[in-house]
Amino acid sequence: MKVGVLVFNLGGPETLRDVKPFLYRLFSDPEIIHVKWSPLRKAIAFAIATLRRKTSEGYYRQIGGGSPLRRLTEEQSRALAEELKRRGRNVETFVGMCTWRPFLHEAVHKIENANLDSLVILPLFPQYSATTTGSGFAVLRQLIDKHPAFKKLDVQWICSWPDHPTYIASFVQSIQRELSKFPDPDRVHLLFSAHSIPESYVRNGDPYLEQTKKTVELIVDRLDRRNPYHLSFQSKIGPVKWLQPFTNDVIVQLGREDVDDGRVVPISFVSEHIETLYELDILYKKVAAEAGVDNFRRVPALNTDPTFIRALADIVESTL
Repeated sequence: MKVGVLVFNLGGPETLRDVKPFLYRLFSDPEIIHVKWSPLRKAIAFAIATLRRKTSEGYYRQIGGGSPLRRLTEEQSRALAEELKRRGRNVETFVGMCTWRPFLHEAVHKIENANLDSLVILPLFPQYSATTTGSGFAVLRQLIDKHPAFKKLDVQWICSWPDHPTYIASFVQSIQRELSKFPDPDRVHLLFSAHSIPESYVRNGDPYLEQTKKTVELIVDRLDRRNPYHLSFQSKIGPVKWLQPFTNDVIVQLGREDVDDGRVVPISFVSEHIETLYELDILYKKVAAEAGVDNFRRVPALNTDPTFIRALADIVESTL
């Protein structure tokens, strides 16, 4: 049997010219802007994209002029295919993005013509949120319903994998590599930074916060709870109340507590992109320097780490 795996992520602008249309697509999502009437929501999205364009272009300019997310997701997809083939699977992987190229509809078109027997839909969001996995699933269900060829496919949807043991192991190994650089690793403060979401989502049943906490606790358990640690949240957008504490504020507090050695762990991100390369590496590193946290650096995102790729392969195989 031939198996397809659709790997999907949010997406990101690849050039500075892409920034405004990317922002427009991002804020047109009804899970991001809670306005039911589509024309009004799109008008709001256009206004936000216009107002934020120059600021966002400045951020992307500082990380090389665009997001590496497409390239990294395609590398993850190829590595996953190689791992599954090594395990004896007849598999083809596909990449789709929610807000930028290759779009989900392009991936669905390729899948339709791939002569598959089954399809696994794998979001690269370990912790489920309606703003990420849920939004992508909604688009995919609409697309699949429009393509009769999918009625013949056995389609499996992977909702989340915040506690998968091999995924946890990949982060533990990555953190341990960073801690080994210190003469006294146990004194290093670990700051787990996750993408924030509006608090209202959590109050309405979104499991993102609890799943993120679960991931952190499992990692800390595997590290024998030797290091002090915090969970914080970044990337707040707009005036509504978002999950706290904010990463910025926690870093300032660590400075007040005379913490010298800190490693920030991008706990909800499996690939390098604007939130890791700009927010954590540039913006928050400057905050740390001003706060007096002198040795503040980041644990790399998992990208194509071999243990992480094995985790993805395990998740796909357990679904099959």
